[in-house]
Parts: sequence; structure tokens; C-alpha cells
Amino acid sequence: MNNHTKHIYNPVFRYFFMQDNTKNINTTAATPQKAQPHFPEQVTGMYILAKALKNIGIDTIYGLVGIPITEAAYIAQGQGMRFISFRHEQQAGMAAATHGYLTGKPGVFMTVSSLGFMNGLTATANATVNCYPVIQISGSSVREPIDLEQGTYEGLDQLNVAKPVVKAAYRVNRAEDIPTAVTRAYRAAISGRPGGVYLDITTPALGQILDHDVADALFSQPVDLQPAMIPSAESVDRALQLLASAKKPAIVIGKGAAQARVEDLLKELVEKTGIPFYPMSMAKGVLPDNHPLSAISARSTIMEEADVVMLVGARLNWLLSRGHGKWNKAGKFIQLEINPEEIDSNRHIDAPVVGDMKSSLEAMLAKLGNYKMAMDPAWVTGIQSESKIKNAKFLERLSVPTVPMTHWSALGAAKKVLEANPDVILVNEGANTLDDTRDSIDMFLPRHRIDCATWAIMGMGMGSAIGAAVATGKSVVAIEGDSAFGFSGMDFSTICRFNLPVTVCIFNNGGIYNGIGVPLDKTDDPAPTTLDIHARYDKLGEAFGAQTYYVTTPDEYEKALTEAIASKKPCLIDVQLAADAGKESGHIGYLNPAPLIDITV
Repeated sequence: MNNHTKHIYNPVFRYFFMQDNTKNINTTAATPQKAQPHFPEQVTGMYILAKALKNIGIDTIYGLVGIPITEAAYIAQGQGMRFISFRHEQQAGMAAATHGYLTGKPGVFMTVSSLGFMNGLTATANATVNCYPVIQISGSSVREPIDLEQGTYEGLDQLNVAKPVVKAAYRVNRAEDIPTAVTRAYRAAISGRPGGVYLDITTPALGQILDHDVADALFSQPVDLQPAMIPSAESVDRALQLLASAKKPAIVIGKGAAQARVEDLLKELVEKTGIPFYPMSMAKGVLPDNHPLSAISARSTIMEEADVVMLVGARLNWLLSRGHGKWNKAGKFIQLEINPEEIDSNRHIDAPVVGDMKSSLEAMLAKLGNYKMAMDPAWVTGIQSESKIKNAKFLERLSVPTVPMTHWSALGAAKKVLEANPDVILVNEGANTLDDTRDSIDMFLPRHRIDCATWAIMGMGMGSAIGAAVATGKSVVAIEGDSAFGFSGMDFSTICRFNLPVTVCIFNNGGIYNGIGVPLDKTDDPAPTTLDIHARYDKLGEAFGAQTYYVTTPDEYEKALTEAIASKKPCLIDVQLAADAGKESGHIGYLNPAPLIDITV
């Protein structure tokens, strides 16, 4: 080996660096020591990794440190990047994915090897399915004993584990390849349909020593990281011709449109054509929910009667019954989509427009004046009339001040506060808590609702709340079911440690769906769906120094939520519901008995 490529093969090594990387802090005598760089003349692969990330525009890293990435996190801080440290890798990944969705740049998170990597991979796989740009960077053990299955320290073949569930995966064995790997990961995360990318960096690469001038010569500034994908003129004309011919057209807006930041173009298209629109859950607010052409309360009518449906950043997956079920069998579809493989995935698409959202909408608007709309005016007035009646009935349900509270009475209070603070980002997960919050609280701004999205997974709450607050600097409210909060609740401490303007509201009905599950067999154990109706989650908030509230009435909840948002500090509100509030949502009828039990604390 020459002087530029000295390697350290021991997987247990420690290099601590000062911010200017010119001093070496003493390590403990118990830690095996190998050759160490001479500062400032030499640096390691960890320095190269931090500088590569900064060079491409990354300013925040989420993660959980340990062997072999601890020093890399210190160096990143020394390079002027934020390192948001978590209690669980999955939440670091959820935060990075949310960061990517809200900013359009890949969120980055780092994990240790083996099970730390596996914990984080859950979030990266979820990001891939949801089209969030994210890069997971994990340290990994020495290759030779892994490849021979010789039982090395945390010897998991991480690259091959990751490949089936991510958009792209790369391994780095040499420090000099790190800048190239970071650039490739960035391009892969945001190009075409965004997704999760895994970057595996081995211990030898992280510990490799290079002369400083040799390391600095590795960097260049990448250009055109996310080129436009222009749709064909023929596809645009075909789509407009079909749209103009429709008597009962509708536009379905998905989170892809929110992520693409095309709300202004969509507004122009909707208002010029007069076509009603239906937003998917995370697309609420791309156009305001109270827009005159919003058909959010007329989903069934859209599905059953629309003769032409234009999908904008939405996929015909299970969330839209894969285009079957109640959908008009004679209806036709236009789909604006960046990935040609998505076309015809579940139902024939009559007019695919393959390109990025911005380019596709711009092309359609440029030619819109060439076509005369044939839409039946009664179609729009009918939807507006139906929406008005349904909205009025729904408000009646929310206005009943039930005590003990139900989801509806609690959400009636939350609705008042959140709709008075439209710039607050809402994070939402649970079963009934998810469904009912989505239906109750209107959104008026794009990218202000984050939920469990395509896979409907639980456990994204705290990570997404942290990522949203860090990425935007805005206040965040997370409305969580008590079961959903349990997946990620320990990272409420991260909210407090970084003093983020996040309010977490835990709807406690004592169980998964509700707190009155009854075991089918004779047993002294709780039912599988039963948690604890007497739990005091506010005490958890106190443990980490947050402002906390325990509320039992809608008025108390409204007051607490108003104060919490205004404080711009970490807050936790324990929202006590009745144990019979909520129902099993998987259509298992016998799990929905109705007797009310005492919830006296």
C-alpha cells in the first residue's frame, strides 16, 4: 500500500475529530488503535463522506450513531451540517423521508451496521413505495469474512438485503469512491419517480487514510441533478381531446402532485376547465379543501359516474380500488405519470402522459385553448349540492360535545384550532384516529398533511413530525392514536432535546381500535387489541421536560391545543377518549361491541 491508501481493517476503531479536523482527541485505552491520520495533512474516509454530502447540498443528517459511524457524525457537525440524533433508526429514516418529501431534496440518514441498518431499512423501503427521495447510509463490516460467512462483527450482507426493497443500492469499498457514490445516490433518489437509495460504506473505506490534498481533489460540483422529462406532443393532444369530450370529467390529485410543487399549474387547469377535483389524503391542500370545485365529499359519485378521470400524481393502487370496484366500468382514464411502467398497471389507461408533472401540466395548459370543453354544467352543480349537504351533516357530528370524548367530539375541537392555524403541518396516524382526522380537518396549503400513505403503516408519527419541523421550521401537530404512538413514542424525547415546535396529541381510547376488546377464550390476559385506558401519556412528556396537558372535554382540548401551538415548544396533550370510542376497521364484526366501561382515573 502506498502512503495515500492506508487501510484499517479492524471493525472496531475510533477517530474523534475537532471541528476543524486538525486535532485528535484521546481515545480510551481499551479501544484497539491502528494507524491514525496526521492532521491537517491527512484525513479519513469519514471526512470525505461528510464533505461529499455537504458538497452536493445536504445540510441535515438524521441518524443514530455507534460503531462504525460515530466519528462520521461528529465530522458532519464539524462541517457545519446538523446531525439530528434519534432513539431508533426507523424514526430517523421516517424523518429523512419526510424531509425529502417536503423539500424535494433527498433526506439523508445514517445508521450503524447489522440490526441498526435493518431498523432503518424499514423507512427506506417505505420511502421507495411512497416515492419519497431519501438516502440511507449505513456503515458495514469488513467484506472478506462476510463473504465467507466466517462470523465477523455484525456480519450482515447489507447490500443484498437492501436491494429488493429500495430503488437503488451501492457499496463503497474505497474512500476515493465516496464522492462518486454520494452523487449517484442523490441522482437515483430524485430522478424519475423518487425513492429510497441505500449506500453501504464499509469499515475499511470509512477508516481509510488519504492525504488531504488527494482527498480534496476528488470533489467536483455535479450539474443538472434532476433534468426535466418532457411528454410527447402526441400524448398531450390525446389527453386533452379525451378530457374535452367528457360530460362528467374529474381530476384526482395524488401526493405526487404535492411533491412536484405544481399547485399553481393545477389551480390554473381546474379553474380554466371548471372540472371538479378529488384529492388523495396527502394531496389535501394542494388545492384548498374548501375550493368551489372540491369534490372531497363526493368520492362515491366521482367513482361511480365520472366518464373521464385524469390522475395527476396519483396511482390506481389499492387506495383507489385499483380502478375497479365502484369505478364506472365505462369510464376512461388519463394519467400524468413520470414512470412509464406504472401505465396500465391495474386498468387500461386511455391517454397516458409520461413526463414530469410540471412539464406535463405546462404542455397541457399551453394547448388547452385549442379544445372546447363538453362538460355538462349539471355535473358540477350536482357535486356542489351533494357536497354542501354532506358537509353540513358531518359538521353536526363534530359539534356534539360528547363526554367522555369520542374521536368526533375531540376532532371537533381540533378542527377549530388547526383550521385557524392553516400553516401548521399536520402529521396523522392510527386506525380510527387516522381515518376520522383525515375526514374532519380541512387543509388549505400544499404539503401540510403527512400520514402513513401508500402502505398505511403505523409508526411514522414522531419521525415524520421531527422531519417536518426540521425541514421547514414550521409548527407541527401530530394527532396519534394511542396504539400508533407506541411504535415511535420514545422519540418524543428527540423533539424535546432539539426543542422543536411540535405538539403531539395522543387519542387514548385504551386499545387498537378501542379499549373494550374481549378475549374469545378463557384467559386472564388482556385481549390482543387492548392497551391501557388509564395510561397517563402526559407523564411521559413531563419526563422529557415538555409542556403537557391531560384533557377530558372538547373545551379543555381546544384550549390546550391553542396554547401548545402558540408556545412553539415541545408539547404533549393526552386526549382521554371513551374506551368504546372507535371500531375495528377490518370488518371483523364481533370485535365491535358497544358497552361503555368506566375510565375514571
